[in-house]
Amino acid sequence: MHEGARAEKQRIRLETRLISEKLTPEYRQEASREIARQVLEHPLWKQAGTVMMYSSLPVEPDTRSLMETALREGKTLLLPRCLEAGRMEALPVKDPGELMPGTLGIPEPASAEDGTRIPEPDLVLVPCVAAAPNGIRLGHGAGYYDRFLAEHSAKTICLCFRKLLRSDLPAEMTDISMDYVISD
Repeated sequence: MHEGARAEKQRIRLETRLISEKLTPEYRQEASREIARQVLEHPLWKQAGTVMMYSSLPVEPDTRSLMETALREGKTLLLPRCLEAGRMEALPVKDPGELMPGTLGIPEPASAEDGTRIPEPDLVLVPCVAAAPNGIRLGHGAGYYDRFLAEHSAKTICLCFRKLLRSDLPAEMTDISMDYVISD
């Protein structure tokens, strides 16, 4: 990895964290509602039979209503489960209430039962620390999503609070660009 890009990404993560910490709970809630509304109206959501998303942390756009809507609409809901060596798998979830804190303290599904057929996601909703309107995404730096997305051909939508959108994000060869970025 290019050292300059790595240092620049760390600098932007710190800057973004300071901005994120100042976002009020009211802003986060209202912005999350607007982001969810746009996702549900997006053609990729409407066409997707299998949707992968993440269980949001308090600093991220809230995905709970999107999980509930996916299940209510009869979509197959997949959530990530972190594995060793910075890898993750997507596992089917029928009840988000059954998630348990995983490797990074993020709620995730327990391992799949042997023989469970795991469908390919049609659409993946991706978290970020910051994103650029052109699809460049800055994650937390562990590379879980970039490695996962490199092996799957699903369409991607990154969910990002408007106040964390930036146009100056560096991208490296291993960074997977998002098909769409949705913000409030």
